[in-house]
Amino acid sequence: MLFDTIAAISTPFGEGAIAVLRLSGPRAVEVARAVFRGGIGAPRVATRGAIHDGGQRLDDVLLTVFPAPHSYTGEDVVEIACHGGVLVTRRILEALLRQGAQAAEPGEFTQRAFLHGKLDLTQAEAVMDLISAQTDLALRAANEQLEGRLGERIRALREALLEVLAHVEAFIDFPDEDIDPETGEALRTRLDALRVDVARLLDTAEQGRVLREGVRTVIYGAPNVGKSSLLNRLLGCERAIVSARPGTTRDVIEEVINLRGIPLRLIDTAGVRESEDEVEREGIARTQRQVERADLVLHLCDASEGRDGCPQPSVAHGPLGTALPTVLVLNKCDLGTHAGWHSVDAVRVSCTTGEGMDALTAAIEAKVFGGAAHRDWTVAINARHQSCLERARGFLDAARSAFDEGLSPEFIAEELRAALDTAGEIVGKVDAEDLLGVIFGRFCIGK
Repeated sequence: MLFDTIAAISTPFGEGAIAVLRLSGPRAVEVARAVFRGGIGAPRVATRGAIHDGGQRLDDVLLTVFPAPHSYTGEDVVEIACHGGVLVTRRILEALLRQGAQAAEPGEFTQRAFLHGKLDLTQAEAVMDLISAQTDLALRAANEQLEGRLGERIRALREALLEVLAHVEAFIDFPDEDIDPETGEALRTRLDALRVDVARLLDTAEQGRVLREGVRTVIYGAPNVGKSSLLNRLLGCERAIVSARPGTTRDVIEEVINLRGIPLRLIDTAGVRESEDEVEREGIARTQRQVERADLVLHLCDASEGRDGCPQPSVAHGPLGTALPTVLVLNKCDLGTHAGWHSVDAVRVSCTTGEGMDALTAAIEAKVFGGAAHRDWTVAINARHQSCLERARGFLDAARSAFDEGLSPEFIAEELRAALDTAGEIVGKVDAEDLLGVIFGRFCIGK
């Protein structure tokens, strides 16, 4: 419940130098005072003391009070920094719960921050993006969203929608007023401008997915062409077993590297060939499934052998229906290049010597960025935002069609109200309890 005082361990489970426990709610200071010996100091000033439970001293701690409304949640918040042992943090939490605090649900602190107006919904989601960021670019995008950049774009969109809706409803309320051609054309222009704004935001969906999930990059080729060696080279460590014996890799191996700020999810797969071995055939089937889900394929071939021995990926399109980006990589160039490859456009490397790896990195970057290395990645919507915006675009398209067909203003106003409500879902300007439960349920406890 919103008016309960909640408590949780806010640092990850395990041993460390320190751990932090957090209280939030109307009785946060009262509960802390019941277990803290040392006198609570001034707001936002850490005070040293000890936590006691039933006469037993549990730990020396630092306690800090953040009074409402100037706190993360907008409520009274108390943070306790103790030694980072598993047992001691659990015992302190148990002591707080015995004094009447309730165990926090996942994401409940951030949910309260949203409900008290400290964050909009895009900023609340950015907290989780910040925690899970794997690259500097993802971290930058999460920070921009946490500062409210995406929220500002959505609020500007809603304000523009409100203006157009007010314009239309004015004609509904005053039917005796004629809509002259100039006014009608202005309405058409404003509707088109709104559709363009929504389309621009939707264009960031793919970069948002890339920043949050990474680029699924499948290393594909025949057995013994050096797929595992390439994985190890790109990772900079011996992650996969390398053997001259074909069929060594039977299952999928996945690791993540940072490529110019983009997380690249490298997937080493079983070599593709005809096989009577049941286990190897299953590995090859898994390779095919990985290719079907890939964002990028590194098609690896042996430069020292002819082109006939290099199997082709059988999927022509990626998950989004577009042409599957592929980089043809000729390995073992240190052994010489077969005449059949001389005129072929490919990246030539040697996983043994490291030759050509910089060229391969550049080729991957070109495919990932699509020639837009300096694109603004600081606004990147997630799947929920994308769904809302696609519905909003549908309502705006319907409003434009109603206008073109000469339907009464009531039809246009209805579509605009629906678009306004749908855009409001993005920043939380609607009463959607189930939506909040889904969003904050993905958070860790203590956040």
